[in-house]
Amino acid sequence: MEQQQEKKIGFLMALLPLAVMIFVMIFTVVKLEQGPHIPLIIGTSTAALVAWKSGYTWKDIEEMMYKGIRLALPAVVIIILVGLTIGAWMGGGIVATMIYYGLQIITPAWFLVTICIICSIVSLAIGSSWSTMGTIGVAGMGIGLSMGIPAGMIAGAIISGAYFGDKMSPLSDTTNLAAGLTGTDLFDHIKHMLYTTIPGLTIALVAYGYLGNKFATNQIEAVEIAQTAKVLQESFLITPWLLLVPLAVIMMVAFKVPAIPALVIGIVLGFLSQIFIQGGSLIGGLEALQSGFTIATGNEMVDALFNGGGLDSMMYTVSMTIVAMTFGGILEFSGMLRAIMNQLLKVVKTTGSLVASTIAACFMTNASCSEQYISIVVPSRMFSKAYKDMGLHSKNLSRALEDGGTLTSVFIPWNTCGVFILGTLGVGVVEYGPYAILNLVIPFISILYAVTGFSIVKLTEQEKLAHAKEELKKEELSVG
Repeated sequence: MEQQQEKKIGFLMALLPLAVMIFVMIFTVVKLEQGPHIPLIIGTSTAALVAWKSGYTWKDIEEMMYKGIRLALPAVVIIILVGLTIGAWMGGGIVATMIYYGLQIITPAWFLVTICIICSIVSLAIGSSWSTMGTIGVAGMGIGLSMGIPAGMIAGAIISGAYFGDKMSPLSDTTNLAAGLTGTDLFDHIKHMLYTTIPGLTIALVAYGYLGNKFATNQIEAVEIAQTAKVLQESFLITPWLLLVPLAVIMMVAFKVPAIPALVIGIVLGFLSQIFIQGGSLIGGLEALQSGFTIATGNEMVDALFNGGGLDSMMYTVSMTIVAMTFGGILEFSGMLRAIMNQLLKVVKTTGSLVASTIAACFMTNASCSEQYISIVVPSRMFSKAYKDMGLHSKNLSRALEDGGTLTSVFIPWNTCGVFILGTLGVGVVEYGPYAILNLVIPFISILYAVTGFSIVKLTEQEKLAHAKEELKKEELSVG
């Protein structure tokens, strides 16, 4: 596909597919209250038409879509495994056990703070926001809903904690990606992110403390909590031994066992727990994996919490991911996204505008390409030279990529992250968006630092000289 690099697409033409997709998306999702799949397909068709009119063959366009889908395949595998994990852990009584003991030790007033901290610790240990939300997050939703706390608040606190750890963990794929693409030492990158991430987490915890205080004196909820705990005891065999299953998965990933085999082991342990601890049948265990766990306790809240999971429950998410990545693939590999980014670079005059443009570009890539990995990859390529030309160290770019790419992915309903959260926690962007406080505030903190110059690291004279030599060498090669 080398010939694709030679084709130029103008800014307005590049913007057309994105504008069409967003317009149709808003009308379809907000006005008609339908799903986002069809708007994405319409956006993909528009992007394909623009690419064809610009000189690409249909074979080229097909390859762009396939390359986009291939980028999302690791995420698709994780989505499927998380669906199986939820089904197995529901049937095995593992989620019920976590919720039961959580109800005993966590008070409603401190629930949001507590679940945010727990998710922060777990995701820091395992380096995965998705695995954290698919395990600890599911149990946290059950505990919080049992306490009468709104679903959006609970999901927001879970997301904030999960993305804190994902962003700061040396095991995180996005953290390693941002550092690697910018040529920044991994631990220098992590240390530099402390300046924005710790204030972001502090603000989030203070906000969750304030929000949780509203539920401190509600006596009716105490009765409902006790009733929920009683129903759980009657419906499942509750034992602390079942807590070893999520602990085993967390420990495996913490000790650098890859996420996929660790989740598979968690699924097997959950399946065996349903058969040998909960006394379920082999058919029931397989049904929980395929179509989700089902239970009828007579308690509306418990039934709502525990009827779900399984492979089938994730097919909406999988189809959304594939459709979104066909759109993103054409935008990325046809050069349309590059044309839009180049226009952004024209307004960059100061460090503040450079960082703000980087974060805006990451957010736009999340919205257009629907995948947080691309929101790091594309802007890293586009802005690398601009940072060096301004005498800025690469860790300023790597931090901006994570502040703008990793964190904002959750605010796009059709992004793989937004879709995953909906499928896993059962809460949409409109509900949890205002309460994902860490994800909301950190991009603004990052821009504020850039405008004021706080924590912005400059290149040394030696590093500037090395950059100048590198650029001169590139010019000589291009001339030659």
